[in-house]
Amino acid sequence: MLGKILLTLAVIAIATIYVRQRNMADASAEKTSNAATTDDTLAKEKSELSSDIRLGAYLFLIMMVGVGAALYYFRWQDDHTILTVNLHRENQAQPVSYQVYKYQLEERSFTTVEGTLVTVAGSERMEILGLEE
Repeated sequence: MLGKILLTLAVIAIATIYVRQRNMADASAEKTSNAATTDDTLAKEKSELSSDIRLGAYLFLIMMVGVGAALYYFRWQDDHTILTVNLHRENQAQPVSYQVYKYQLEERSFTTVEGTLVTVAGSERMEILGLEE
């Protein structure tokens, strides 16, 4: 997951550098064209449109990073929910209870909060408490 975040940040940094260099080249080309033309209102309108588009792009970028961070946080929070797993065995009247993080719960095994790996036998019944419907 950390690799995905680093890759995303690298792509954002490269895109930012690319856009800045392109804007610098456009600005220098615009300066030469503005010197040749006498119609300053056209250049002013073009500059305002360019700044509006740039502002919209930055706002969109901030929104996307914010939404991505929020989704990552909510996924992490959900994965770290502690569940109670009760194992019912044939020869025992009381079930054995374990505390398990949700992301460490698998189909027939799980790792407890303490780090113990538990494999559920075919004759045992596993009951999970704390899952939301």
